[in-house]
Amino acid sequence: MLGSGTAVAGTRVLLGSATDTVKKQNLLPARPEAEHVTVKGAKTIVLAGLDTRPGQDPSKLTRSDSIILLHIPAKRDKAYLISLPRDTLVRIPRFDNGKVPYAGGENKINAAFAYGSRGLTGDEALTGGFTLLAETVQDLTGITPDAGAIIDFQGFRHVVDVLGKVCMYVDEDTASIHVGTDNRTGKRAAPYKINPDGTVNHRISGVTPNIYRKGDHCFTPAEALDFVRQRDLLADGDYDYGRQRHQQQFLKAVLKNIAGSGLNSPAKLPGLLKALGKTMTVDDGGIPLQDWVFAMRAVRPDDLVTIKTNNGTFNSRTIPGVGSAEILSKTSQELLKAVKNDRVDEFVQAHPTWVTKS
Repeated sequence: MLGSGTAVAGTRVLLGSATDTVKKQNLLPARPEAEHVTVKGAKTIVLAGLDTRPGQDPSKLTRSDSIILLHIPAKRDKAYLISLPRDTLVRIPRFDNGKVPYAGGENKINAAFAYGSRGLTGDEALTGGFTLLAETVQDLTGITPDAGAIIDFQGFRHVVDVLGKVCMYVDEDTASIHVGTDNRTGKRAAPYKINPDGTVNHRISGVTPNIYRKGDHCFTPAEALDFVRQRDLLADGDYDYGRQRHQQQFLKAVLKNIAGSGLNSPAKLPGLLKALGKTMTVDDGGIPLQDWVFAMRAVRPDDLVTIKTNNGTFNSRTIPGVGSAEILSKTSQELLKAVKNDRVDEFVQAHPTWVTKS
């Protein structure tokens, strides 16, 4: 939607193709049937990326790897991406998914999806997990989501496959903990031993990790997926904030590459729409996707502003039974209030360093 502009607005066939490829599913908490929804006014969409990996044990809990608020002001002159740290300390409300109830309690926000989906599989697990996550976000921010989507970062590999590459500026040297080269054979090999929770255990001797150097870089599909997963070896120990920043930058870069080449290529377009549709599961909030497209048609990729909570610095505290958790600062709470009240532009003017460069 953000990359299409007048190309979608002017072609009904393309608009139908674009929206038909997207998987639609109920994800948000139920609203009163009488409530009237409209695409007019400010809108906030909750985006959740999952940390599932190929071959993952289906009995293991799935936690949301990234949680992003996409805020669209009533003026429709831009859009904002605000990432909530996955370790943010929150109060997760009581929830019954019909299989394994959750009594509620204090925990990290990424646990909400896990508790909402416990005991469920397939689409039911996605609905239960996202519903509890959305309720948790609503309790934390006071924002009632207008729509929601589950993003599969693994699926973006197929988008990059169609585009051929995605070019963006890498803002710091980023070493991969997953992909490297065996110094003896020259073949691909894992440079680090990884713990079951995804963290680094130790370096593997004789393997040189891939490093994405600071500067302009064009990612292959495999490199793109690897890059957005990195957090453990980022500079200054910024960990999740660094990964948040890189995921935001990557999403924006994908949209720019789509707007710059994909939509203008008859050969690429059908495969691109199909690949994009497979990257997400969407709850449109009762507003047809075509209406969302038309409402956002003037927002270009360069109008997408990415913002850091806690200004990208750690504000952690050890909580009994939870571990090290991130505490949102007073200014971060002001940012979320600005989202609720559609005054993010004023917040950005007052806190320009909170905007992520991309």
